[in-house]
Amino acid sequence: MTHPKYSVIIPVFNRPDEMKEMLDSLQKQTEKPFEIVLVEDGSTQKSDFLIGDYDLTIEYFFKPNTGPGDSRNFGMKKAKGDYFLFFDSDCVLPEDYFEKLEAAIEELQPDAFGGPDAAHPSFSNVQKAINYAMTSFFTTGGIRGGKKQLDRYQPRSFNMGLKRVVYEKVGGFSDIHPGEDPDLSFRIMAAGFKVSLIHEAKVYHKRRIDFGKFLKQVYKFGVVRVILNRWYPGSDKMVYFLPSIFLFSLVGLLILAPLSTGMSLLPIAFFILLIGIDALRSNSFLVALLAIPASFIQLVGYGYGFLKSQFKLNLLGQNERKAFPSFFFDKK
Repeated sequence: MTHPKYSVIIPVFNRPDEMKEMLDSLQKQTEKPFEIVLVEDGSTQKSDFLIGDYDLTIEYFFKPNTGPGDSRNFGMKKAKGDYFLFFDSDCVLPEDYFEKLEAAIEELQPDAFGGPDAAHPSFSNVQKAINYAMTSFFTTGGIRGGKKQLDRYQPRSFNMGLKRVVYEKVGGFSDIHPGEDPDLSFRIMAAGFKVSLIHEAKVYHKRRIDFGKFLKQVYKFGVVRVILNRWYPGSDKMVYFLPSIFLFSLVGLLILAPLSTGMSLLPIAFFILLIGIDALRSNSFLVALLAIPASFIQLVGYGYGFLKSQFKLNLLGQNERKAFPSFFFDKK
């Protein structure tokens, strides 16, 4: 393949097992108008040994560890396609992903686009519960690839694409992580390009494998949202404050419980019931039970990160790179 339509760019860091599953799903595609640009981001557990097992055009590169955003930028410089597609290494594609993507691009003619994620039947119960917490209207306000969007859609790098000409005008991902994908989306929209959500082009996304890692992830999301709101004035929305309001309300209700003979716990019990019933609509009983702590982790972790970032950046006036240095990669 001398000039593919799509360049599939995948950064990977110490995840050869996940990379194998991703490549397996690419091998099974009903349509294959793509090359694969696999960027090893300074891994000690490499994925290069996998390449010979597939009848696919795979370009493999190893570079020092500079984070997923910079690795995607590296991949775009090496890519040959007219479109750049980004997936996380812990994603798996349905067999008809490119078939549906081609049809949607023909209809919508987007300059940049993204699709939703879902839990695969083979995922663990915890992974399915976390997927519910990350996509439910009751925990995210429906802003992560749902039918109704908060505002103009911001593609996420686990399932994101853009035309080469967009990259040539706007540039690539910044050195922040997480948050490099909405940052790029804001710049793409500011440049006047058309951004679309393609509902049919979904991926199966494993996300974090346990609640501890999930808590760290959503905490970072909360911190980064305040940074992005600072970078892009007018981008802040009420829904971003809801997890912090939930956290304050939860703490307040728990403090009042001894004084109210437990009556203040009724709103918490109602929320637990609401999450359980909603999760049960599309999951097993066990997953629905696990979705309850996953939802509390989602809201409390994000809310705490959001409040901490607000305090440091907006109340104390600190520089984001000094306040949260671990959120920015040094480019080597």
